Amino acid sequence: MDYFSFWSQALPAANQKLERIIMCEKKVPVLNSMIKNRNTRFLKSYTLNYTNTEGNEKLYEMVSNFDYEKPEEIGQNASGVVIVGFRDDELLLLREFRMGVNQFIYNMPAGHSEDGESVEECARRELREETGLHIKKICKILPPAYAAPDLSDSSAWVVIAEVEGEFNPQTEADEYIQPLFADKKQLKELLENEKFSARAQLIAYFFTI
Repeated sequence: MDYFSFWSQALPAANQKLERIIMCEKKVPVLNSMIKNRNTRFLKSYTLNYTNTEGNEKLYEMVSNFDYEKPEEIGQNASGVVIVGFRDDELLLLREFRMGVNQFIYNMPAGHSEDGESVEECARRELREETGLHIKKICKILPPAYAAPDLSDSSAWVVIAEVEGEFNPQTEADEYIQPLFADKKQLKELLENEKFSARAQLIAYFFTI
């Protein structure tokens, strides 16, 4: 087969494949409208009306940290930070009681940002409040990541930082938090025997590798 014959057959086939890809990309749910059901201090619940890939209208329930007026605003804002803190060869964890699962789990320091607060300012404040520690050096700030996108558009910046100081948490009466450092051996034992949040479990696992 000569050069011209090859491309005369290959290009139409490639174009057909591209058209199929474009058609697949177009087949996504379309958000039509939303209704706010409940508005509390930290959570707002919404019912979303959307059209699925077969053209049928459906309803979807979600919660958010934000008070939205338009459907287009959903998923556009980060609500706070998650702190991946370490000291030498040890990872910072929180053992905390979470009412949503009615038990203790291991988690990362995290919290909501306050009005006008930068990502770095929020990370420093939350770390100080939950552990008493201070950020020695920020190594990396990752873009906002969603925590549970099937239920909520809640997302947070991920701040990876070297930390220092002594434990002295300044938590409220409805918070029960025990900060701790764990080395690789301790992390492996915790991963085998304790409950974790998904993000803390992944971070702890890769810290042991």
